[in-house]
Amino acid sequence: MSRAPSALADWPELARQIGGRRLVVFLDFDGTLSPIVENPEDAAILPASRAAVERLARRVPVVVVSGRGREDVAARVGLPGLVYAGSHGFDIAGPGVRHEVGPELPPLIARATERLEDELAAVPGAQVEPKRYTVAVHYRRVAPGDEAAVEAAVDSVVAAHPELRRAGGKKVWEVRPRLDWDKGKALLYLLDALDLAGPGVLPLYVGDDVTDEDAFRALAERPGGGVGIRVADEPAQTAATWRLDSTGEVPELLERLLSLVP
Repeated sequence: MSRAPSALADWPELARQIGGRRLVVFLDFDGTLSPIVENPEDAAILPASRAAVERLARRVPVVVVSGRGREDVAARVGLPGLVYAGSHGFDIAGPGVRHEVGPELPPLIARATERLEDELAAVPGAQVEPKRYTVAVHYRRVAPGDEAAVEAAVDSVVAAHPELRRAGGKKVWEVRPRLDWDKGKALLYLLDALDLAGPGVLPLYVGDDVTDEDAFRALAERPGGGVGIRVADEPAQTAATWRLDSTGEVPELLERLLSLVP
């Protein structure tokens, strides 16, 4: 599997691609601004990333797009003035924008969460993370022999609620609404809502997981294009055109982007 070029090692080419267009920067949280950790409650933004995001947000629009609940990820980043798109873009808020997709769905998610907690209470290491529009089931700390039981519990809940569907990520299953909405559609919505959809604007998205592929594909198909950068320490099938090798490289990328902003 071929690898995308490095956004840092091949920086002159990426800088040429950005050119003089106005940047709007979209950033995932877990695996991008924060390293992946065993317990998702322990995730914290890298100090260097937080400082770089703060400086960059003074010059260009910055959006944090996360599978976490909006209020959760906003508290972990700790920077006012950004747009936060939580639950993969189902819940968006920030300066000039407030948008919820399926506002009638949180009670259904709450019922699914309760059932998952009951079914997985006996599986050591399984962790149910409730959010407003989705519920995540983490199995990073589950014994290999118990992983099938976790998947079966998720499938059982989805089968009982046709309004829901299952999605995957890094050692996590997620139950989310069966709606035609994802990080890519949230990105395109935000470009329109913030009046940033014109040809003079270049959206740049940095993410690490399979859910970020929806955003990478949206940029690839967008008439005005965009820059997708996947954070991956090994080759991965991706629609992103560039890569970073680790979360530790994210602050340097953000600092270099600052050098291109007038």
